[in-house]
Amino acid sequence: MTDRAADIAAARAAAVERAAALSRQVQGLAEQQAHTTHDDEHDPEGVTIGFERAQLQGLLAGAREEIEALDRAAARLAAGTYGRCAVCGGPIAPERLDALPATETCIACASRRRR
Repeated sequence: MTDRAADIAAARAAAVERAAALSRQVQGLAEQQAHTTHDDEHDPEGVTIGFERAQLQGLLAGAREEIEALDRAAARLAAGTYGRCAVCGGPIAPERLDALPATETCIACASRRRR
């Protein structure tokens, strides 16, 4: 049997570290851009700084959303509702919780939402 609190904490720690690394990359890119007059928008070599910044900011937003989802999962665990589907109230398979500790829905309800 797995320790759900430890699983959630480990996933949250990984997401926090990922968010911190992405924040550092965004900051480094801003510093790099401040120290150059290079017109990367018309550079035929590689991606533009604007594109790279947008990509990093999207990844950072995703990491922050994951942290929030894991915080909600920890709150559900404390409330005794973790592992119950938020849609149908049924149990969420342990294998699904292993793979996605922050999930709020069972596989059946998640499949229905995507259609």
